[in-house]
Amino acid sequence: MKKILVLAFLCLFSIGLMAKGIELLGAGATFPYPLYSKMFSEYYRITGVKVNYQSIGSGGGLRQVKNKTVDFGASDAFVSDEKLKDFPAPIVHIPTVLGSVVIVYNLPGVKGLKLTPDVLSGIFLGRITKWNDERIQKINKGIKLPNLGIMVAHRADGSGTTFIFSDYMSKISTEWKEKVGRGKSLKWPCGMGGKGNEGVAGVVKQIPGAIGYVEFAYAKQNRMNVAALQNKAGNFVLPTLENVSKAADVDLPDDMRVSLTNSSAPQGYPIVGFTYIILYKDLKDGNLSYEHAKAVKKLVWWMTHEGQKYAKPLDYAPLSESAKKRVEKILNSLTYDGKPLN
Repeated sequence: MKKILVLAFLCLFSIGLMAKGIELLGAGATFPYPLYSKMFSEYYRITGVKVNYQSIGSGGGLRQVKNKTVDFGASDAFVSDEKLKDFPAPIVHIPTVLGSVVIVYNLPGVKGLKLTPDVLSGIFLGRITKWNDERIQKINKGIKLPNLGIMVAHRADGSGTTFIFSDYMSKISTEWKEKVGRGKSLKWPCGMGGKGNEGVAGVVKQIPGAIGYVEFAYAKQNRMNVAALQNKAGNFVLPTLENVSKAADVDLPDDMRVSLTNSSAPQGYPIVGFTYIILYKDLKDGNLSYEHAKAVKKLVWWMTHEGQKYAKPLDYAPLSESAKKRVEKILNSLTYDGKPLN
């Protein structure tokens, strides 16, 4: 009897070690990478489950989910109705936090730059090419702008950050909507490409006169100048956590695929979006083992609940209570081989 009890104890102990030894693989968005790095480090410390996350851009993350080579994907762009059909099985979108895409610029001696929708679209369409253009100077009275050429920096890879930025641009500029459009990858009318948020930030930092768009955490970490943007209500606003949260105060759909750009909130920052974890609704469809499926669900539940406390310190806006309720509904709908995943 004693021998049986010892064997049972050893069996349970080895199962515990195996659970702790699980390693999950994810890939995708660079937008939330600073936050995910912190979350996954803390999750490993707490649970012993290691998460290997490859920050390769939203386009790459969605491809790897489609090819079933990762346990989970990450994207700042929700998948359109048309593109959902390209996946071999139904997928779900689980928002983790809200983030903002900011306009960064390199103008020695110039701080507090303001940009209107017309001027911003004119710059990124290549129609405004000098910083001392009267259209920029008019909205920046009291600031002496240099006679310096404008270099536009943009993403060279498929990117959810680009999706959010171009979604906003398509709403504020008919010309942009018709000539460039909205997407993770674009045919850019001008400028220089950089890979990832870090690549765009690097181009802007190195070239005087450069302007680009990056996720706010990258701008803050690199101590870059950020422009105040005129929102739909006509107010010039900066991407504070409060202004980002206000922009998302809208009715949310059950599937959480929603555009939050160009909010009508008086103090809402205009370039805001959810960043998502992408999973197959039935996790067996992603070639996950049952153990990995359970581990992924537990990880994402933790990220959207206990893990939210790491959002604000890294300049992301945490999920609202109404968003969390929708997330819980999605997570509780996950299955494995057609059966509820508990």
